[in-house]
Amino acid sequence: MSSATKEPVLQEVAADVFAYLQPEGGWCVNNAGLVASGASVAVIDTAATEARTRRLRQQVLAGGRPAPFALVNTHSHGDHTFGNFLFPEATVIAHVNARHEMARAGLHLTELWPDVAWGDVEVRLPTVTYQDRLTLHVGELTAELLHFGLAHTANDTVVWIPERKVLFTGDIVMSGFTPFVPLGSISGSLNAIQQLRGLGATTVVTGHGPVAGPEVFDVAEAYLRWVQQLAAEGIAAGLAPLAVAREAGLGQFAELGEPERLVANLHRAYAERRAPEAEFDFGVLLKEMGVIFGEMMDYHGGSLTCCA
Repeated sequence: MSSATKEPVLQEVAADVFAYLQPEGGWCVNNAGLVASGASVAVIDTAATEARTRRLRQQVLAGGRPAPFALVNTHSHGDHTFGNFLFPEATVIAHVNARHEMARAGLHLTELWPDVAWGDVEVRLPTVTYQDRLTLHVGELTAELLHFGLAHTANDTVVWIPERKVLFTGDIVMSGFTPFVPLGSISGSLNAIQQLRGLGATTVVTGHGPVAGPEVFDVAEAYLRWVQQLAAEGIAAGLAPLAVAREAGLGQFAELGEPERLVANLHRAYAERRAPEAEFDFGVLLKEMGVIFGEMMDYHGGSLTCCA
């Protein structure tokens, strides 16, 4: 597993608003964003490896743009945050829980794919955190940082540019890829998606995959409700999540990338159905991920490909 050969693209999705897209968007190959208005520049997320983040930095500074004054992390996962240290001039901003989870997880992601050329990545924690909402002014544009509760993680931030009707969702939804919520919540994700719809975005930049429109919410919602149904049926039948995943078939979701995530999502759906009021415990969930990751490989029939 080595760095992918396909070059990332900085795509202007609206005036002064850019999506940084890394093909193909699978495991640890995320999207980032750039808001550049006047002399002000803000970056949304970094990348998983040192090499990928250095390419991102080159694109951010291309054409004589000034260095960013702000770097927003949409959540704590390493594919979106490991490159923070390569933007030393930027203030790193994230939800308050993101700082806590980044500190606890450290470089855990690198242990899942030890053959990836991660480079000399390091954890650089956010120095500005918020609870529910924070407004960032980038030149003539407004970037609203919004937290809608437990969803993909307990620390998701979406970035809403109201003047351009552009929404950066992080990994709450993904374009062309299977949702992934073992460290979050299925019901919480469904709630967050409803609130995302209400913003009225015409352009949606998700955490992975191509730029989309609001139709991306429909796919994510339908998939998550399907997982809830499978979990209810599996519990009633006394089947484990892996067995349910093997028997289910993918149906209308067969075209979504990383289908093995169904196993992990079923684990979360089972837990939520059995104890819907249980307190979220990131440390416990992180420890469970080793077993869940192994079951995903079992379902996949081998190692999971990561092209970070």
